[in-house]
Amino acid sequence: MTLEFTVPNMACADCASTITKAVKTVDPGAEVKADPKTKQVSIATQADESAVKEAIVSAGYSVA
Repeated sequence: MTLEFTVPNMACADCASTITKAVKTVDPGAEVKADPKTKQVSIATQADESAVKEAIVSAGYSVA
């Protein structure tokens, strides 16, 4: 399944990298596309949506 999130406080490429790493702790095989310009994160994953959101929030980001 593909999840789409807006992450308002993702500001740069390092933020996108941190979010990608956080998602991969939940699902190492996930495909993550994080764009700091649009604040959009697209994740192809088999993991539960709430687990993915929790990983992003635990990394210090908000999910809208």
